[in-house]
Amino acid sequence: MSEEIANGSITLEQVGKVYLLRKQKPFLAKEVVDRLFRRGKPRWEHFCALKDVSFSINKGEALAIVGRNGAGKSTMLGLIAGTVYPTHGRVDVQGRIGALLELGAGFHPDLTGRENIFLNASLLGLQKDEVEAKLDQIIEFSELTDFIDVPLRNYSSGMQVRLGFSVAAHIDPDIVLMDEVFAVGDAEFTHKCLKRVMEFKSQSKTLLFVTHGPGSLEGICDRAIWLDHGHVQADGPFREVLQEYASTCR
Repeated sequence: MSEEIANGSITLEQVGKVYLLRKQKPFLAKEVVDRLFRRGKPRWEHFCALKDVSFSINKGEALAIVGRNGAGKSTMLGLIAGTVYPTHGRVDVQGRIGALLELGAGFHPDLTGRENIFLNASLLGLQKDEVEAKLDQIIEFSELTDFIDVPLRNYSSGMQVRLGFSVAAHIDPDIVLMDEVFAVGDAEFTHKCLKRVMEFKSQSKTLLFVTHGPGSLEGICDRAIWLDHGHVQADGPFREVLQEYASTCR
């Protein structure tokens, strides 16, 4: 397979992700003393976030992952982004990723907006000279010119989303990952983000979304995967999967 064809493809084969969770039952005063002197052993439980998940995404596809809270959607994005590693199975991602997985992901509150652009962009794989070449475009798109040299701790969550999306949107990614990015921010900026996403789509970028409001992706996504308790319940055309998923939410 040539590099041109491979870039933008994603493959998961029999992927599972298990987390080890420490659980504590309610305890009496005597047990508090025992715990202070390290008597007794902590209780650990295994939580299986994903169970033998397999699918492929071709270059240029636009895919939505839908499901209730705790279904495994964000874990799946983390696996594809490389911030989480599978317990078993194989995850193969070809190409540069532009990811906005949570508010302020990769940002530091004590750094300014400008400094965080360099920090976040470096985490996404850009070299310093590449960031410098695109810096003005990133700042202009974010509409945060008046605040760009203010520490991030003074930003609202909406301002952080603007900055994060602006960085991700200007790294020329092969794959764009978004987790509820349209859920925060004013209508005007949301429209601006959607317009940028449609530009990615016209450029045959691979788009992968996680959302609780899949209706906002109508006209963008061609395909959807419905996750439930770590299992793929349905994988197919966007409208068909959404109708099947919606029928379980009534």
